[in-house]
Amino acid sequence: MCRHTPTCPSADSPDREAAHIIASHSEQGWSLLCNAVVVFDDTGDLLPDGRVIAPHRPLTDMA
Repeated sequence: MCRHTPTCPSADSPDREAAHIIASHSEQGWSLLCNAVVVFDDTGDLLPDGRVIAPHRPLTDMA
């Protein structure tokens, strides 16, 4: 449960990655957010209910 003011976005919110980091393991490539989402360096997410959000890096213009 988030105790920040204002509260962090929920795990189901589109802006879930804006939640505060409560544990960071950069050497392993992931961080745990206060909404229980695990965020990976490749921009993928693991939600608390086990759902996986595929990496979602923005596309770059190759022109």
